[in-house]
Amino acid sequence: MARRRIAEAAILYTIGSLGYCLLELSWRGYTHWSMAVTGGICFFLLYQIDVRFSHRPLLWRCFAGALAVTAVEFAVGCVVNLALGWGVWDYSRMPMQLWGQICLPFFLLWFLLCIPVLGVTGVLRCSLFRKGEGRAP
Repeated sequence: MARRRIAEAAILYTIGSLGYCLLELSWRGYTHWSMAVTGGICFFLLYQIDVRFSHRPLLWRCFAGALAVTAVEFAVGCVVNLALGWGVWDYSRMPMQLWGQICLPFFLLWFLLCIPVLGVTGVLRCSLFRKGEGRAP
């Protein structure tokens, strides 16, 4: 059971790491290795939201997902951008931003991106990991 959970987490982390970097490459044209770490964490959290709250409406899960991704990005941004000074991103010119690390427009974008991402986590949950609706994770 423990090996299965470790393997599941590793698969989810890898999918998230690769997906997040591909998303950044298509959006900005470049990425940073810290975004692979961030993406793995975010996808794992989105999967957990999908598993634990599969009974909730999709828009509720998208809101929870956008909050989770934004919280991870804020934490990572405070470390890599503010504490270490790497300058991976800077949202200080964006509207409704906090310390240049997160902003409302990207929260809204993550909300929308959660629709297809939660579709992917649902497929993984039901087919690959066999965690159907109503079953405990």
